[in-house]
Order: sequence, then C-alpha cells, then structure tokens
Amino acid sequence: MPTASNPVIELHDAYIMQDVNTVLQKVTFTLDKGEFAYLVGRTGSGKSSLLKTLYADLALGGGTGTVVGFPLPKLMGSSKVPFMRRKLGIIFQDFQLLFDRTVAENLLFVLNATGWSGKARKQQRISEVLMRVGLANSAAKMPHQLSGGEQQRVVIARALLNEPLLLLADEPTGNLDPDVADSIMRLFVEINNSGTAVLMATHNYQIIQQYPKRVLKCEQGQLVDSETTPFSLTAIS
Repeated sequence: MPTASNPVIELHDAYIMQDVNTVLQKVTFTLDKGEFAYLVGRTGSGKSSLLKTLYADLALGGGTGTVVGFPLPKLMGSSKVPFMRRKLGIIFQDFQLLFDRTVAENLLFVLNATGWSGKARKQQRISEVLMRVGLANSAAKMPHQLSGGEQQRVVIARALLNEPLLLLADEPTGNLDPDVADSIMRLFVEINNSGTAVLMATHNYQIIQQYPKRVLKCEQGQLVDSETTPFSLTAIS
C-alpha cells in the first residue's frame, strides 16, 4: 500500500526539457512507495522526456525533484546518478537487450556493472529474477530465440535485479499483441503488489480500463493528475 511518508518521486514546479525546449512546466506530483500510476498523453506531449528526467538521462530544467531520495541533477554528469539508478528499474519499449549474449549473460552484465560480487551469488540472483518473470528455463537462450513477450520479460527481469524501489516503464506493451500485453501487465501488477512502485507510460487505454490506477496526463505543457482533476480517457494517438 502507498505510504505517504515514503515518496519515491517528488517533483515541485519542475520544468521538463527536451534539448532547449520546455515540454512540461510547473510539474508538481508525488508518487508514494508502493504506488502504481499510469503516464498518458499524445505523442510528443512529454511522457518520455519526463521519464528520462526521472532517471537522470535529461537534466531538470527548473524547480526541484527527488527520485528514491536522490535530488535530480540540474546539470548532467552528477556523480550520484549511478547510485540513484541502482534503486531504479528502467524498462524500455525497444528492449535494449544485447543480442550477442544469452539471457543470463545480459543479466550478468548488469550485475557486474552495478557492483555485485561472487559468482554463486550472481548466478542465484539471475535464477531468482528469471523464475519471477516465468523464464526459469530460458537462461541459456539467445534473445532472438525468444518471442517479443519473452524478450520483454527478460527486460523486466533485468530491471528487478537490484530490487528497485521504483520501476519506470516507457510503453512496455507497445509492441506486443493484446494477449501478451495482458500477461505483461499482470506481471507488473504482481510486482507492484509486492511493494515496488511503478510509473508506466502507455497508450493502451484497454489496459488502463482493465487495471484501473491513478493516471497522470501530459497535455498542453502541463501534467494533470486524475486524483485532483478527474478526466475521461479518450484515445490519444
């Protein structure tokens, strides 16, 4: 359940930039520990830029923000960014897997990059996350041997390796057929029910209707929160 005293995201009067352009302004919202929220809006409305700002791929243009207790950088290159990202799970629509390595080697790459030690410990963690996403028998497979839904499950497993406080997902079901998208969504709900907060950008309004949660909408340079300003969900291209 959300705990108001433990926010994983706090933004106050934040300016979200893309290159030199402001795409969202005066963004103020809090996502609590264990909460789930959708991020919606038309293409180009600022969803991806907001997510990139939250995981410090883009600098905060103004205002203040913290993610998992770390202040968001207003200039890139902060030495604290790697430590912040170890507490995050980031899930991309286009997977970004290493296609010259097995599933296990993809996960091992992340463990090595984030400072894990001990061969047996790393192998155990890889087995744990693959079992959690239903791919216990896929460690030795190459990514091209997996379906799109299975590849997305590997990406989710990768995001879970460091037991993140927060998952940031950018259109995680965008390239999947409806049945596969639903299975991926059930996995996200299960992960959220175990205590991990989730902020998911999506265009899939069928999923939002099937799994109703709080909705944050990027519209005309503003972020509208369904908790404070109810709005209807209409198809957004």
